Amino acid sequence: MTRNAAHTMFDADQASRALGIELVEAGDGRAVATMKVTETMVNGHDIAHGGYVFLLADTTFALACNTHGPVTVAAGAEINFVAAGKLGDQLVATAAERTRFGRNGIYDVTVHRETPEGAEVVAEFRGRSRVIEKTREAQ
Repeated sequence: MTRNAAHTMFDADQASRALGIELVEAGDGRAVATMKVTETMVNGHDIAHGGYVFLLADTTFALACNTHGPVTVAAGAEINFVAAGKLGDQLVATAAERTRFGRNGIYDVTVHRETPEGAEVVAEFRGRSRVIEKTREAQ
């Protein structure tokens, strides 16, 4: 796997890594990350707390928009919850760049889980990015 600025950023991301989020791939405005829903992530309805699903999507969005090199942060984001995540689910988030213009970008992230019937979408996320620094080198 070719390392880029997203990998360097993820190496320093204590919050995401402490939750067990794993970087699968990141490059050219795209990224894939996974997270297993643990007991501490389940809410009072016995489903994955939406904040954790958002965090996985947001982390994957950050990875995708930082693949180009400049330090890039979220300018805003929204999420639509489609299905409930459950204890033990292995969630997979896939981020894709839709467009970049000036210092801004728009990225979509789909979070899904595998079921015996195939992939089931858990959430759809759209993030807006903003470049704040020139470049960050891959290490």
